[in-house]
Amino acid sequence: MSRVFAVLGAAAYFAWGVLHLLAAANSFRFAGGVEEGLVQGRLFQSAFYVAAFALVAIIVAVGWNWRNSRAGYWVNLFVVSMADIPFVLFIALPGHMTGPEAWLGPSLWAVGLVTSTLAQVTAKRT
Repeated sequence: MSRVFAVLGAAAYFAWGVLHLLAAANSFRFAGGVEEGLVQGRLFQSAFYVAAFALVAIIVAVGWNWRNSRAGYWVNLFVVSMADIPFVLFIALPGHMTGPEAWLGPSLWAVGLVTSTLAQVTAKRT
């Protein structure tokens, strides 16, 4: 059963990463239309961070979570949590972004967290 949970967790983290690569691309486009200056620079910086979090989540999901790696479990748990907690606190909960698009990323994060945790707990370690 741990194999099924590991694959589900990896798929959720992979989907989270793809979603956030799309979000980063949209953020880069948006930042390009803002007046040059500190605000534009911060928008580009934030878009870069989102893209970096997304790439790490995808690489770890494919390389480690798929095989139920303990290290991969902790890396994606930390990286995806560090990316989504501020989003939930500062964007979704205050209502700056609403509807399904506001909760798709955090939902994928939750599914990845729960299923990869179940994969770790049910794994037979030698």
